[in-house]
Amino acid sequence: MTNGSLAVAGLVGVIFIELSHAQSPAVSPPPRKETVVTTHAGGTFDVKLTPEVLADKAADKSLARMSIDKQFHGDLEATSKGEMLSAVTTVKGSAGYVAMERVTGTLHGRKGSFVLQHSATMTRAAPQLSIIVVPDSGAEELTGLTGAMMINMAPGGQHAYDFEYTLAGTP
Repeated sequence: MTNGSLAVAGLVGVIFIELSHAQSPAVSPPPRKETVVTTHAGGTFDVKLTPEVLADKAADKSLARMSIDKQFHGDLEATSKGEMLSAVTTVKGSAGYVAMERVTGTLHGRKGSFVLQHSATMTRAAPQLSIIVVPDSGAEELTGLTGAMMINMAPGGQHAYDFEYTLAGTP
């Protein structure tokens, strides 16, 4: 945000607060304090991609659909199931994919599930990757989970993850 847009956002917030006080003279209880802890989780995962049939069976070979099966190890002990759509181009090293996967297991000992949304491109071998937790997808002890995951290659070609997340909750 630019300084100008921050100022406008601040002004809108002040106006909203002033209006809410003017319309509601009753005293409200103090807000509950919410704790937010940012944590890193890391480990490795095994992945199996299985080709699936595209909805458009006549589509050219540049488009693909795959099912995803993962097994996470480390701070995230979980399995996931998902779907991926990908596209490759005629330019070597240029491609893209999107995917959604439901992760079920434990994260630093907290049991539950959440959904990851992937969006990735490679422009002539230069990668750009975004994997985020779908807002409000956390369930059970992972309710309130937000975060982003990075995928790296560990020594020996093993897939590795670094997951920075927050888990909001009340004390």
